[in-house]
Amino acid sequence: MPERPPRDMTVGVVGAGITGLALTHHLRERGVDAVAFEASAEPGGVIRSTTVDGRVLEHGPQRTRLTPEIESLIEACGIEDDVRTADTDLPLYVYADGRLRQVPFSPREFLSTDLLSARGKLRMLAEPLTDGARDDETAADYFVRKFGREAYHNVIEPLFGGIYGSDPAEMPGKYALRTVSRMERSGSLVRAAVRRRLDGKERQPPVSFDDGMAQLPRALYDHNAERVELETPVDGIAAAGDGYRLDTAGGSHAVDRVVLTARADVTAGLLSEVDPESARALRRLYYNPLAYVHLVSDADPAGYGYQVRHDESLRTLGVTWNASLFDRDGVYTCFLGGMSDPGLVDRSETEIGRIAREEFESVLGAPAEVINVTRHRRGIPAYDGSWTAMEAVDLPEGITLASNYAGRMGVPARVREGKRLAERFASESGTGRAVAEATG
Repeated sequence: MPERPPRDMTVGVVGAGITGLALTHHLRERGVDAVAFEASAEPGGVIRSTTVDGRVLEHGPQRTRLTPEIESLIEACGIEDDVRTADTDLPLYVYADGRLRQVPFSPREFLSTDLLSARGKLRMLAEPLTDGARDDETAADYFVRKFGREAYHNVIEPLFGGIYGSDPAEMPGKYALRTVSRMERSGSLVRAAVRRRLDGKERQPPVSFDDGMAQLPRALYDHNAERVELETPVDGIAAAGDGYRLDTAGGSHAVDRVVLTARADVTAGLLSEVDPESARALRRLYYNPLAYVHLVSDADPAGYGYQVRHDESLRTLGVTWNASLFDRDGVYTCFLGGMSDPGLVDRSETEIGRIAREEFESVLGAPAEVINVTRHRRGIPAYDGSWTAMEAVDLPEGITLASNYAGRMGVPARVREGKRLAERFASESGTGRAVAEATG
């Protein structure tokens, strides 16, 4: 049978956050036609940086890891000279029992840490004897079973819960432990960590940029501007022949595939005509509200920052030491709210700032000044019980969800998914083969 010729394909991307931009970039590299629509005037989605009095402030992700995929984007956009790299050996702390205690990331640190008693350390070392993750347990159940209650309480709960601003006891393992489950395929988590250290594998360094994290999506937009339409919200999606029609104020656009990268509630509104059941399910997903308070201080500690153990009296969830990580001229980002304190974001900016400043000064013993308060009433996916609604999401053929609520969180994971989808669409259209033949 003769080979089918390559078939042209057009991909419509809703949202020009880091996922949509990475997807659009990689589709262009593979010769697949694509257009991304972004409602706001700036690309980047949740990645947003501003400058106040000459200081760079991050209103979303504070940093990312220099994975091969991100390094490739940096090189493609020509911003290698603007990368700021943090020291991978900087310490991370947990505030517990009234002071900062270092989190162990090496065998030597594990032996010397005062976050765990001798009994707690022995219990952690028994992890290889435990079973893997189960869908019917919460994240807290899993971590206590794997590492013991002391390690969970003092280390895992503040670190893992801090990533999502959530209580792991309220997070179904089926949704919250997807990354952990993949790690377990190679065996024990402890053995895998030790093996990595013994093999001499270095941790990918944390990075940012001279103008902040938003410099990466802005550079991606500039590199692919002819394929990205800013200030162009998609008002609806409708089936049209073998594909779909994306309706905007400027007109309708026919596409073969649709990739939705917007927040769950926004995506639900767009799906209401083509898939009302999935739309209803997505509206049920809960996002934790968060407040970011940016402080300036001469405290000058060295490290990543700290997370607060959940039974401490502080309302601060954690603090990123931007000054130490990327030489941000005395800047510290405090996080408040989350699942445990959702109503805090509804307080005045003055009150939120006061709480963050006073608690920071209490922990670090140095004066601080509030220079900004940012409130995210829909901050980050909670991965709580509302996530069972995802079981009712069954999208029509040709529509794909690509977002932090449908996949992994974090900039590296979002960039990888964008690249993976581009490879899939290129394979389906035949352009991947055509590009490969043309270049080699």
